[in-house]
Amino acid sequence: MIATVALFALAFALGRLALPPRGDLPILLSITLLHMIGFTVLTSLGLKVVPAGRSVVLAYTTPLWVTPGARLFLGEQLPPRRVFGVVVGLLGLALLFNPLALDWSRGEVVLGNAAILAAALLWAASIVHVRGHRWRSTAFALLPWETLLATVILIALSLAFEGVPAVTWTPQLVGLLLYGGIPGTALPYWAIAMATQRLPAVTISLGLLATPVFSVVVSTLWLGEIVTVSLAAALTMILGGIALGAVGGGYQSARPPIDA
Repeated sequence: MIATVALFALAFALGRLALPPRGDLPILLSITLLHMIGFTVLTSLGLKVVPAGRSVVLAYTTPLWVTPGARLFLGEQLPPRRVFGVVVGLLGLALLFNPLALDWSRGEVVLGNAAILAAALLWAASIVHVRGHRWRSTAFALLPWETLLATVILIALSLAFEGVPAVTWTPQLVGLLLYGGIPGTALPYWAIAMATQRLPAVTISLGLLATPVFSVVVSTLWLGEIVTVSLAAALTMILGGIALGAVGGGYQSARPPIDA
């Protein structure tokens, strides 16, 4: 809700607030339902039982799943470097799910990891749709409407499953909500929408790889999480595989999408 208010205010200030064209409604729904809602809900559920560092590595396997999706649904070619990158990334993913790195006896942990992996698949499906869509408007122009729709649906879901929350308002909670809503949601959505209109898709794809690395560092320093050998190896292989695919020409898009 906070991000929605911020994005509407930003669009209004820039003179770019307009109703979404009818031809862009399918992509608006896709981004909202698959990314903003599906990805957010599943990763939130997974984070209850999965360490933050491991979670972000799983979530950022998304580009690996874009590759077969783009081949199947968009007819994109798969150069050898890109295929090799996918294989390396999937081997890194296998490291995260090996019996020594995951406690298979705890059902909630397995389901939590599976939820985050499913979130990555939903995000990948959204990206494939973004790449195949014929844009009438721009990614930025649709953003406020996407967050507005996501807000309405997420409020309805939260009320249906958990009821009206009993909130104890504190300065810390208000600060966390403002941080999550503006620099944590509105700012990155705005930034990626602007960047995709000005930078090559490969540059953005490689730049986004800093996210899981930064998250692992922060989770180690701030949350005291331990970086295991399997996590470090998996992180290296997954990011290396994505980088190989991107440098090999894997992530171009015809029109500016919200995600590269």
